[in-house]
Amino acid sequence: MKFLEYTPLERMNEFLSHLNLGERTIKGYLEPYSCKHTGTDKKLSLSLENEMLDYLGKSSDTDSSSPAEFLVSRSSRKTLIYLVLTLYRLYPDYDFSAVNAHQFFTEESWDSFKQIFDSYMFEASKAWIEENEGISLVETLYKALDEVVKLSECEIYSYDPDSDADPSLEKGAIWSFNFFFYNRKLKRVVSFRFCCFSNLVAEGFLLDDSSYEEDGEIFDDMDM
Repeated sequence: MKFLEYTPLERMNEFLSHLNLGERTIKGYLEPYSCKHTGTDKKLSLSLENEMLDYLGKSSDTDSSSPAEFLVSRSSRKTLIYLVLTLYRLYPDYDFSAVNAHQFFTEESWDSFKQIFDSYMFEASKAWIEENEGISLVETLYKALDEVVKLSECEIYSYDPDSDADPSLEKGAIWSFNFFFYNRKLKRVVSFRFCCFSNLVAEGFLLDDSSYEEDGEIFDDMDM
């Protein structure tokens, strides 16, 4: 996997790098990669492939919605490998198991992604509009992604692990999302992480569980 540089994504990354909204801060980052193997990618890909085949050999689940059914397809395994390799690039010190990882990826549509983005990034979108003369943040995002991976040809995946196994969560995290826009033809993938965390927790104002419960109302009016 090779990191690619695209100016439209850099502009959005600069805006989302640390968007302070008072009691909360939103962080977002877009990273484009070529899916061509580099360095240790080949060795890791082979290891992931063998783990998935081993899992298939031990599984007796024939449900069409089961992880095993998904992994039967060589194309699906290849897609999963690219997504896991991207995770390794994003979090090089974190260990991702192929058997566990495939259970956390869900295929999405642009509409389902946009619904989540519009709901959770509402305040960020307002701040963007104020800085950019009324231009929509999600429309700007669409154009930037389209330039890199041609969204009409993309498969979109979300990564949703258990909270205790999510390497992207920071202290005081309120919510976190990980999306991947994968173009099979171009062999490119763009990861998009965006999260929100409490500045009060991050700055140490909420010191223990009891104080968290007492001040829990600070989150009641948040856009969730």
